Amino acid sequence: MRLTVARVGRAHGIKGEVTVELRTDSPDERFFPGAVLHVVLPPRVDRPVPATVVVRTVRDHNGVLLLGLDGVEDRSAADDLRGGELEADFPEDSTEPDAWYDHQLVGLSAVDPAGAALGEVVGVEHAGAQDRLVILRPDGVRRLVPFVKAIVPAVDVAAGRVVIDAPAGLLDDLEG
Repeated sequence: MRLTVARVGRAHGIKGEVTVELRTDSPDERFFPGAVLHVVLPPRVDRPVPATVVVRTVRDHNGVLLLGLDGVEDRSAADDLRGGELEADFPEDSTEPDAWYDHQLVGLSAVDPAGAALGEVVGVEHAGAQDRLVILRPDGVRRLVPFVKAIVPAVDVAAGRVVIDAPAGLLDDLEG
């Protein structure tokens, strides 16, 4: 199975390095010299890029991960990858406690701690400080829920639900 481990940002320098926005909790296990990654461009983007790349160099630059990739030798080639996703191969039985992939979360029912329906998880946003679940309420309104243990105390993929202990105003409108 392939899962997204990073989104390619802008080019860095003139020698083909790219910045990446991480989509993994284990960057040291995913990005190392020799790692093979699959390149997936966004839909409707038609530019020639390699289907797979091999990581040549990995370095931190002021908190931003920079990758040098075989076959990406200059700024122009690095720019061609911008906006694309880098995917890694994972074993089907990969299980880490308290780690879920976007495809496992989307479609789960959102319930409060008492089991009352709050809506459905329709997406996951990867923001700076923490990820956010996109919840579609029964009335069609979308709300963002920080994906932190204090607010999302339980995720049960097998049961098809996520428990959200939302403070007032997060999922509902406060009475004024």
